[in-house]
Amino acid sequence: MQNVQIIENMLKLQQKLNDETNGIGWKEGYTKEGKLISWRRCIYMECAELIDSFAWKHWKNISEATNWENVRIEIVDIWHFILSLLLENKKQDFHLFATEIASVSVFQDFCKEEDKPSENQSEIYGILNDIELIIHKCSGFDLDLGELLSVYFTLAIKCGLNLNSLYQIYIGKNVLNAFRQDHGYKNGTYIKNWNGKEDNEILNEILKTEIDYEKIYNHLEEEYKKAIPCKF
Repeated sequence: MQNVQIIENMLKLQQKLNDETNGIGWKEGYTKEGKLISWRRCIYMECAELIDSFAWKHWKNISEATNWENVRIEIVDIWHFILSLLLENKKQDFHLFATEIASVSVFQDFCKEEDKPSENQSEIYGILNDIELIIHKCSGFDLDLGELLSVYFTLAIKCGLNLNSLYQIYIGKNVLNAFRQDHGYKNGTYIKNWNGKEDNEILNEILKTEIDYEKIYNHLEEEYKKAIPCKF
């Protein structure tokens, strides 16, 4: 699959998820229930969660190893909201839009083979600075989407992802987000912890052997039934 096609597929999947979750008119800034949408706030709040994946606290667990699997999930969570922000600001010519994204600086480096992330403290501090730069770009009055994408791709590379691994995890997380919505996430009845494991952990295990959208969904359904039998 070509790089532009990968981006195009993710844009289409995000559009579909947003339409189903928030209603067709979500680009006007409100959900179908009348709830205000702020994709920028979503991005910097996810960035805060990503920061907590690292041993940044100088007073607690200072030698704790980074959970890179969780970091990868958080990076993809941020990508969901960046895609939503992009879609909110652009027309629906997905191929042209994907081509524009692929022309952003750093994207070609992002398409190369992924490197294993480093536990070196200076490298970790560099990652934290990049995360905070995304927060800064999303919390000010001016927003340059090209700059935001460049910083995001740089961050993803440092965290051991490339376009292909982002796509694989994105597919899985997109399925999980749809699954959550189908099982009461919005009204608060969804149960996120399945027999001592978060649903993100279950998803990671499924993604080791599966990439097909429907099969991932079916696997999640099976695991959820085993963990939450009273809901079925």
